[in-house]
Amino acid sequence: MIEGIFVDGLIFSIMVIGVLISFRIMDFADLTCDGSFATGAAVATMHIVHGGSIFIAVLLAFGAGLIAGMVTAAIHNKFKIPGLLAGILTMTMLYSINLRILGNKANVPLLKFQTYYTKLPRVFSFLPSEYAALLGTLIIVIIVKVLIDLFFRTDLGLAIGAIGSNEQMVISQGMDPKVLKLIGIGVSNGLIAMSGGMLAQYQGFADANLGTGMVVQGLAAIMLGEFLFSTNRISLITLRAVFGAIAYKALMFFGRRYGYLIHITPNDFKLLTGILVLLSLYIASTRSKASARSARKQAILRNQQKMEESKEAAE
Repeated sequence: MIEGIFVDGLIFSIMVIGVLISFRIMDFADLTCDGSFATGAAVATMHIVHGGSIFIAVLLAFGAGLIAGMVTAAIHNKFKIPGLLAGILTMTMLYSINLRILGNKANVPLLKFQTYYTKLPRVFSFLPSEYAALLGTLIIVIIVKVLIDLFFRTDLGLAIGAIGSNEQMVISQGMDPKVLKLIGIGVSNGLIAMSGGMLAQYQGFADANLGTGMVVQGLAAIMLGEFLFSTNRISLITLRAVFGAIAYKALMFFGRRYGYLIHITPNDFKLLTGILVLLSLYIASTRSKASARSARKQAILRNQQKMEESKEAAE
């Protein structure tokens, strides 16, 4: 049971890191992920169904998501459309594309094919199968996390991160924000689609509606992670996203299992997720205001101390 929560949470955490890049780091409201998540699942599934490698399937899923994200950024750049609307347009178009990829079927099973998760028990034969799945997923998440951390330490990654804070500063440094958005939103959706490709292999099927509600779920996981600790270091921010994803999946699991005790059914989960995001935003806003008030008080106290010291020196 616990292993399943961790495996589900770790796969989900790759998607949450993708959402983190667009929403938190780049401050770009991107709804493409509801479509790109299913695109990743569809591409990976159809590649495996046609006899392809399971690792190439994950890379193809990443590539498909990368292209989807770049399309959203290109619509935003070329047509001057707000990011939110550009994401909705791409997400809508992706639904039809996903059905095409799945051979005009809403659902394609993988039960008769070898996937990453059916091979793991043989690779880690010294472990029970559930722990083999956990270890195999953890390895993928660590690789993704380390690569993203390294990427955001490069000049390109720092410039993409600066867009969310001050786009004018990026322009003054001679960099083109349009190109940076193209790369940043592309990488964000590449990770989201990769998560979809991994989930399809774990669950044993791809569905055209697999990505519905992923944006809100990703935001809820990010908010949960931000309650754990505050930091500005990118390595800890991505780690916090991973913890938040696992915490979110754990909450959903226990809600499904024990929710009936307080008359909560699975039909209520989307409502509860939305309320969780709103509550988190309210608490984050309250914390920010309290922090700002504290900083102002400290600044006033420092100024008063300096004035008193100046008076004493003059006397």
